[in-house]
Amino acid sequence: MDNKAAKYIFIVLTVICSVLIVLSSIETRAFDPIRSAVGYVLVPIQDGVNRAGSAISSRLTEFQELKEVRSENEELRAQIASLSEENSRLKSETEELTRLRELYSLDTQYMQYPKVAARVIAKDSNKWFQVFRIDKGYEDGIEVDMNVLAGGGLVGIVTEVGANYATVRSIIDDESSVSAMSQHSSDGCFVQGDLELYEEGLLRITDIERDANLSDGDAIVTSNISSKYLPGILIGYASDITVDSQQLTKSGYLIPQGQFTNLQEVLVITMTKSEYGIADEI
Repeated sequence: MDNKAAKYIFIVLTVICSVLIVLSSIETRAFDPIRSAVGYVLVPIQDGVNRAGSAISSRLTEFQELKEVRSENEELRAQIASLSEENSRLKSETEELTRLRELYSLDTQYMQYPKVAARVIAKDSNKWFQVFRIDKGYEDGIEVDMNVLAGGGLVGIVTEVGANYATVRSIIDDESSVSAMSQHSSDGCFVQGDLELYEEGLLRITDIERDANLSDGDAIVTSNISSKYLPGILIGYASDITVDSQQLTKSGYLIPQGQFTNLQEVLVITMTKSEYGIADEI
């Protein structure tokens, strides 16, 4: 039985009880049978009315409590959504602060070079940041062949410049080749881009002289003889250096310092190698 039907029954029973009570209260013998019957009829009816009233009251109370619980649930859901949004915002701000601190550390590490910070706004590949675009261009002093840093080391070089954007080719791109050397011994090598190899988090190191003092774990930096890359910028660390099959040179792998899965901010060195005045690349 729904609340509406129970309410109507309660009203009808109440009216019947009221009529019986009025009739039984009239002082005349004609109503003696009615007064005698009231005790047998009215009491059960009144008891039923009371029970019906209690049931209706209980249902109404439960209904009100349900409405209050639903209202509280809606408020809690809104609070949870607000807290989730706030938590997400704080997490994003914390991650950004961490990245900016890393850029600041990188800036101080290469204080000899003037730099400008830029934000990555697009990339050509769905997977790696092999070619990407930044939000600074020639209006900000950016020029072709300027070196780009992130994640503690070299990530690429500017290849195209617009008024308010620039395109960067990263060192993992297949067309990239960086003249490099061991920071420890200054023995030379080349770091070759290789997108397929980067699936394993590695690049190639080639053209190491057989007698060169370049071994696993050495920090590999940009060389003094490159015409495009400024000297002394960390590229990564040597790994699995072995003598080639012809026994004339050695080669191996490089674990790059920069990460190319989620570049968001970079530093552009606002000086080209030609402006720096170093000898041409071999």
